[in-house]
Amino acid sequence: MEIVNTAQALQGQLSGQSAPAGGIAFVPTMGNLHEGHLSLVARGLDAGAKVVVSIFVNPLQFSAGEDLDAYPRTLEHDLVQLAAIGADLVFTPDVSTLYPNGLQAHTTVRVPHLTDVLCGQHRAGHFDGVTTVVCKLLNLVSPDIAFFGEKDLQQLLVIRRMVKDLAMPIRIEGVPTFRAADGLALSSRNSYLSPAERAIAPQLYKNLVTISEGIQSGSGDYAGLCQTAVQRLDSLGFVTEYCEVRRCQDLALAGPDDTDAAVFVAAQLGGTRLIDNIQVGTY
Repeated sequence: MEIVNTAQALQGQLSGQSAPAGGIAFVPTMGNLHEGHLSLVARGLDAGAKVVVSIFVNPLQFSAGEDLDAYPRTLEHDLVQLAAIGADLVFTPDVSTLYPNGLQAHTTVRVPHLTDVLCGQHRAGHFDGVTTVVCKLLNLVSPDIAFFGEKDLQQLLVIRRMVKDLAMPIRIEGVPTFRAADGLALSSRNSYLSPAERAIAPQLYKNLVTISEGIQSGSGDYAGLCQTAVQRLDSLGFVTEYCEVRRCQDLALAGPDDTDAAVFVAAQLGGTRLIDNIQVGTY
């Protein structure tokens, strides 16, 4: 496994060797890797691709007052895990490598509409930071395919739209959410949870399942199902930011006639912000 930290070294590694039959697969991460991240790498390896992983805590996607400084950084352990699973190349740039002129002077990429709701409504500028760094990384790596977890479904939909709108010849593939045995979606931020909070956290997914079951049983009162879930979550100690059923094609509020939808939820539990979703149709 090769490890590089400059754009020149990255592109040297990619141009110096012919790609395998499966092409080049890319997995962008912010590190502190868990089984969910590794499942993305495994998908690329299973496809016979040369797998490139980036590890970069992107300051451009953190709003003022968020956890940029506290975000867990575990590079040495991450590299051990990636070597063990068989990743081919790891790109570990610093901020000056990706933003040589500083954050404020850097060109940004914005996907309208899809970023105005859900997390975009609660985290000012977050998705502009995500699309900017992902666009830059995709340009540097030039992969045939890039893998993103469906746990961040809004992010996946935003990246797909960006790639389509900018005519980037890259396939964006979602990988199902990797969950703990009790249903909690794996996340780097789960490490912030206290033992007591960790015991409560799976209720987020359990309430998504309850909403999904209500929809599948024929209830058309999506707002009512979500309101009941919010009341349950808040009674357990969550502070719910949103719980909504939205169409996956455009993130508009969904109704009973929409078969392409998902339930999205975000909530604070103690000092930890948790997000999750469950799809209630095909997309």
